[in-house]
This record gives sequence, C-alpha cells and structure tokens, in this order.
Amino acid sequence: MDLKQIFKTQHPIIGVVHLLPLPTSPRWGGSLKAAIDRAEQEATALASGGVDGIMVENFFDAPFTNSQVDPAVVSSMTLIVSRLMNLIALPVGINVLRNDARSAMAIASCVKAQFIRVNVLTGVMATDQGLIEGQAHQLLRYRRELGSDVKILADVLVKHARPLGSPNLTVAVQDTIERGLADAVILSGWATGSPPSLEDLELARAAANGTPVFIGSGANWENISTLIQAADGAIVSSSLKRHGRRDQPVDPIRVSQFVEAMQRSVSAKSQPQSSKEVKVHL
Repeated sequence: MDLKQIFKTQHPIIGVVHLLPLPTSPRWGGSLKAAIDRAEQEATALASGGVDGIMVENFFDAPFTNSQVDPAVVSSMTLIVSRLMNLIALPVGINVLRNDARSAMAIASCVKAQFIRVNVLTGVMATDQGLIEGQAHQLLRYRRELGSDVKILADVLVKHARPLGSPNLTVAVQDTIERGLADAVILSGWATGSPPSLEDLELARAAANGTPVFIGSGANWENISTLIQAADGAIVSSSLKRHGRRDQPVDPIRVSQFVEAMQRSVSAKSQPQSSKEVKVHL
C-alpha cells in the first residue's frame, strides 16, 4: 500500500468521525438529519485542522452486532459518507462496527471511498459481542467481485478483545498480512483511548516487513513524537475532541495541535542521526 499515493504523505493522520446513533440502534434519536449535520461538522473540523484522511464509523451504535449490521445502517452510512465526500477533498475510509467488513467494502466501493478498517480480518477473537471470526477469504473475494481497489486496514489483536490461542504479536501481524492479505495493519492499546506500547509497535513494524503500520488508538499531541518513531501513521479520535472526551464534538484547536505535533515529529524522524547530535568541545 503506497501511503503517499492515497494520502499525499508517508505519515498520514486519519481523523475519525463518530456517527451519532443510526436507525435500529438502541439510542437512535429518530433524526437522520441530526446525524448528517453532526458528521458534516466533524468532517469539516478535521479537514480544516489539517488531517490527511477521514474514517467514518458507526461508533455510537453500541452495543454492536458481531456480524452483519441492519440494512438501515448500511443505507444511512452510504448516504452520510457520500455527502462527506462531496464536502471535503480528503481520502475517506469506512468502519462498520463491530466487524461487518463486507458492508464496509460495499459502501466504500459504491461511493468510491479509498479504504476500510476491519477489526478482525483473520483469527478468532473473544469480545463483548461474543466470538468474532475473521472472514478474510470472503472479503477478498468480494472485493474482487466488485472490481474494487478499496484498501483494507486491518487491526491486529484488536482492542476490547482477547485472542483464542497464543497472543503472539509477530505471528498475528504476519498472518494478517501474508494470509489475510491486509494492505496495512493497525495496532491499538487494550481499549479505546489507550495507546499501544512503543515496544509492540516496534515488533509489529519488524513483522510487517514494509507493510504500513498504523497507531489505532490513544495517540495524542504529547505521545505522538514517541509512537510515530515505530509507526507509519495514526488513526485519531478521542484526543481530537473537546476535553479529550469521546462523547464530545471534534475540537478544531486540538486537531491543529495534533497535526503540528505530528509534523514536528516526522520532521525530526526524517533527519539523519548526525544532524540531531550536538557535540560540545571543551
């Protein structure tokens, strides 16, 4: 996956639009217009703040199904994503929670979005939705049937879940890429808002062998300088919201602050080691 071809940078920041509850979800408020308006406000705030791409997900539809979502959710997300793509000139991705990769691929292919996020592409994970099995074989064949080039960003040992079997990060990364054919992998902490460790990112990057590795949770303007040393990009949501709370709207000031911190970190990362060292002669 050529990150620069899609995002115009080798170290993209993907800001997340958390959709308000959609039709059929327990907290659905009865107004799709409210969900559209909120999504447009957040996408605009993210774009004006300088992110390189946007991920749209039905975050507030919890509790989630462990498989296919209701057709009303697919219809709503298709409509919203289409409107956002007419509003902003950034690459757009889709995550249909908890793991409806087939619907995400269908939406992305129809509206010409560039990528999707898949929580469980390979293996079996024990989650609060029950057991979720990766369906890489179905998803990759479906992408081919659609004649689509939508990229697959796949979580490895995804948050809010525990693997059945040995939780070996190196093997999980290799299986996701080599057997699941993921275009990029995502590494998160144990829960939403929790960052992965630098050690785990380094292990994942070594195992990925050139396939892009994204930070999937917990990145903020304070820790990005450390985390990006072993990653290619970041998917950011909670830390870009007002007061850093995931139930609040996107804060344009926080977006700009994060973008500036990322740019400084990437610039420092790209400098040769010799130029970073200051030698003092007595």
